[in-house]
Amino acid sequence: MVGGVQRREVESGQRYDVFHTDCPARDVVDHVTSRWGIWVLISLRSNSLRFYELRESIRGISEKMLAQTLRALVQDGLVWREVEPTTPPQVTYGLTEFGQEVGEPLTDLFDRITQRLSLPDGG
Repeated sequence: MVGGVQRREVESGQRYDVFHTDCPARDVVDHVTSRWGIWVLISLRSNSLRFYELRESIRGISEKMLAQTLRALVQDGLVWREVEPTTPPQVTYGLTEFGQEVGEPLTDLFDRITQRLSLPDGG
């Protein structure tokens, strides 16, 4: 499938094959769809949050898992990180333009699911 989900042209003429284990896009998809990645992107969809605010907004996530998830999403270019040089440092996270683009369909999916579940007959 050329030009679709499986393969995409990149500037260097290479093609991304998302079914190949070495595909860089596969790592980003894995981070986005990880247990906590989706919730981080959804939590940041409206506004930037400090670390503790993000932790409070995602029930059940440990500080360690939040830090690991944020580190991966920052490295992938989906989330930005800003450190204010205070004591203790205040760290704020938000979605990059890429993160907003990726998060939009996740938000739509989340909204559709919650709307369907809130119907009186469940569907």
